[in-house]
Amino acid sequence: MLRSLSVGRFRWLAIVMGALLLFQTCTFGQEMATDAAAAVVEAAPAGPAPVPDETSSSVIANTVWTLIAAMLVFWMNAGFATLEAGLCRRKNSVNILAKNFVVFAASSVAFWFVGFGFMFGNDGDNNFVGTTGFMPSLLASDGNMYLSLAWAQVPVSVKFFFQLVFAGTAATIVSGAVAERIKFGVFIIFSFVLVAFVYPVTGHWIWGAGWLGDALFHDFAGSTVVHSVGGWAALAGVLILGPRLGKYGKDGKINPVAGHNMGLAALGTLILWLGWFGFNPGSTMTASTQIGHIAVTTNTAAAFATMTACATAWLVLGKPDLGMILNGCLAGLVAITAGCAVVSVAGAAVIGAIAGILVVFACLFWDKLKIDDPVGALSVHLVCGVFGTICVGLFAAPAVMEPYAMTGYLKGAGLFYGGGTAQLIQQLIGVGAVGGTVFVASLIIWIVLKAVLGIRVSAAEELEGLDIGEHGMEGYAGFANTAVDPVDTFESPSPVMAKGVMAHA
Repeated sequence: MLRSLSVGRFRWLAIVMGALLLFQTCTFGQEMATDAAAAVVEAAPAGPAPVPDETSSSVIANTVWTLIAAMLVFWMNAGFATLEAGLCRRKNSVNILAKNFVVFAASSVAFWFVGFGFMFGNDGDNNFVGTTGFMPSLLASDGNMYLSLAWAQVPVSVKFFFQLVFAGTAATIVSGAVAERIKFGVFIIFSFVLVAFVYPVTGHWIWGAGWLGDALFHDFAGSTVVHSVGGWAALAGVLILGPRLGKYGKDGKINPVAGHNMGLAALGTLILWLGWFGFNPGSTMTASTQIGHIAVTTNTAAAFATMTACATAWLVLGKPDLGMILNGCLAGLVAITAGCAVVSVAGAAVIGAIAGILVVFACLFWDKLKIDDPVGALSVHLVCGVFGTICVGLFAAPAVMEPYAMTGYLKGAGLFYGGGTAQLIQQLIGVGAVGGTVFVASLIIWIVLKAVLGIRVSAAEELEGLDIGEHGMEGYAGFANTAVDPVDTFESPSPVMAKGVMAHA
């Protein structure tokens, strides 16, 4: 059982928060002096651009950098796979690895067929969804169908590949939240539909010359476009799917279900941390000096979030829980993703530090509501994705925006830097519009899949493990299973439990 949080522990958290705010206040004055009021600046409209000269040294440099960054983001699939497998039980390890492997293939097919066109394929006049460029050949002549990406001086094939790995990440986020009880085939179908129709529509609003981008809503690398979209889709799935057998007792007791391999989980988190240096700096799609600043803000947020999550777990739970530490790191990375190019290093430190605290309480909050998320995906990607997006309206700093020519992409500086509430309000509008759209659309998709195919494995399959029931193999064949968790104590589900589970199927 979790220990009750004592008054003394609350005092320590208050001291930590006070120190962080004092730290930000001290740095804020110095940075604000550069330009006390970053006025509202209209973004330059996206227009036709000449086809990049693929023989020029700058285009070659941009191409190499963008491809390397995209490959780092692709490698994050390995991080998600090992993290999720480690945090779940070994009887489901094959299923989790299979989902994380196949989901990128499904995303690739969906994004090529229609997703890329819906997200970027227009002439700049359609603010809701792209209407051209489906099943692209990705030849140089295709570039005029994706004018919202004209600013990136790389071949259209590179633009496609870079955007594809982001789309795949959004789908992968859902995997962990619905782990250990969802049907394999249904998950693949949902992933395909998400990347083909849901993700690209809201992505178009922000990155595809849509109405939110035109209104100067700012999400540089995807706290909302990628992470909270995946989080909202996951929340809808978890609500329709229901919790794992035995996770919550009738008396309200929360039964811990321990992961089987924390080594895999730690390795996965380190892979994701590395991948984020492609995720955020790579979003420049340009080999410029700006990538150094973005890499530092990204790392700083991750480091501070790791430390505050460790401290918060230690104070709240009585032990420095490794799972919370790992999710703390990811929380900082998700939170800084929206503002990594417009906040200072000090601002990144504060954003990360708060995210590390927030993710611990978010994990406890979902459990209180009996919303079962085996790996903490909702806390990391949804909660901290929303938080990080809002932080742009608080921490965007003129001293960073001006030298890197970012002022045209925001209404102005953040509230803490003399910019007023204009950007903050726009961030809140974007968060609400995207969140509401994705959640409702995902809820409809999950409900239809449940009615047509059923979305949950049988109670017997869940108790035995999805590796056997769904894939006919074991992840650790030949190893004796000595671990027992609250779910495995049931040799067969009781009639009441079985009825409850089948009601979700």
